Amino acid sequence: MAKIAIYPGTFDPITNGHLDVIQRACKLFDGLTIAVAKSDSKKPLFTQKERIEMVLFAIGELGETACALDVKGFNNLVADFAKEQESNILIRGLRAVSDFEYELQMGYANASLNKKLETIYLMPSLQNAFISSSVVRSILLHNGDISHLVPKSVNNFIRNHHVCCH
Repeated sequence: MAKIAIYPGTFDPITNGHLDVIQRACKLFDGLTIAVAKSDSKKPLFTQKERIEMVLFAIGELGETACALDVKGFNNLVADFAKEQESNILIRGLRAVSDFEYELQMGYANASLNKKLETIYLMPSLQNAFISSSVVRSILLHNGDISHLVPKSVNNFIRNHHVCCH
């Protein structure tokens, strides 16, 4: 039976750091579902549909990967989404010690909701360790250049389709 992991997040927008984690996870699993959360409470800059589209563009840039990639939107608890997808593995990225406390709390909360759920934390490469979606959004809102922080297709999508960034 194939081992499928889930990489949940808002991906607002997807960054080179996210792609780095995706590639690392693909070395460990037969398949990876990139789960794009609706996350209205986080007030995302991009709609869920736009974020899914950007993820699809970004993974298209990867070419052939070591695992099967899938992209799905969700609007429920990640622990419940994992059950629906018949997966018991979550992938989370850790950039710095500052991420650890939050991710640990979320990992324990998810495990309390779904006893079979395991969370695996992956670090991006050093060159991508400082990249976060919030840094990218901040640069975008000030009309800065994000081309070195996001996949080329995502940069093009944002520049061509989003009002905030012209």
